[in-house]
Amino acid sequence: MGFLNKLGLSMGSSTTRENTRTLPEERKAAGGKHGPPAVGSSRNPEMQGTSRVSNGLKEFLWNLDGLGRGTLLDLGPAWQTTLNFFIERGFRVSSEDILRGWADFYAEDEARIGAEKTVENYEERLPEVRAKRFLEKNLQYNPGSFDALLLWDVLDYVDATLAKIMVVQLTELLRPGAVVLAMFHSKKPEGFQRYRVADTTTLQVLSAKPLLPAQKIYQNREIQELFGRYRSMKSFVARDQLRETLFIK
Repeated sequence: MGFLNKLGLSMGSSTTRENTRTLPEERKAAGGKHGPPAVGSSRNPEMQGTSRVSNGLKEFLWNLDGLGRGTLLDLGPAWQTTLNFFIERGFRVSSEDILRGWADFYAEDEARIGAEKTVENYEERLPEVRAKRFLEKNLQYNPGSFDALLLWDVLDYVDATLAKIMVVQLTELLRPGAVVLAMFHSKKPEGFQRYRVADTTTLQVLSAKPLLPAQKIYQNREIQELFGRYRSMKSFVARDQLRETLFIK
């Protein structure tokens, strides 16, 4: 079925139960031999973790089926496995590790403001002022650049003000009918995790050194308000306290 024919997702949520299993050591990822080149440097695929069946990913790919040579923005590390997966399907992939960028920006901003110690600079600590300053140098793409977005659990780790402004900016970067896959923790996470795509129904979940503490646990109503400009939302809840949510612009 073509891409445009598959955009009629109904509002509401569906719940599935998923299992995790230990991953064997990952084979060295093959270089991308098909499709356009990816934007962003790749990550060394040496970490091990667990795998999880992802109904959200399956639905995400189902909605992109038939699109052809689309464009995708990945807001996590540029894992070679994820890059290869989408490149081999004809996508042009841009990767921007927005959490690392925000962590580095925040630390440098705090150091600068603390050193200068002026009234004006202290006002720069206001959440909205700081968020806008950060986004002036990040997520800088032309409006309507992308057909798909992998948001992961980014919003759980940034303050609520930045999350709100970031969603607005990301929405502008997406074309009408674009698909977003996001994750939300249903309780405070015990550790920091990264994600990469293993196959059409499986994500690899990798434990990593924390970049930021979790900032907020979103309720369903709050998620709907954040993505109020999107015409469809569908959620999948798993045993590992992660809610995968799909949005259609």
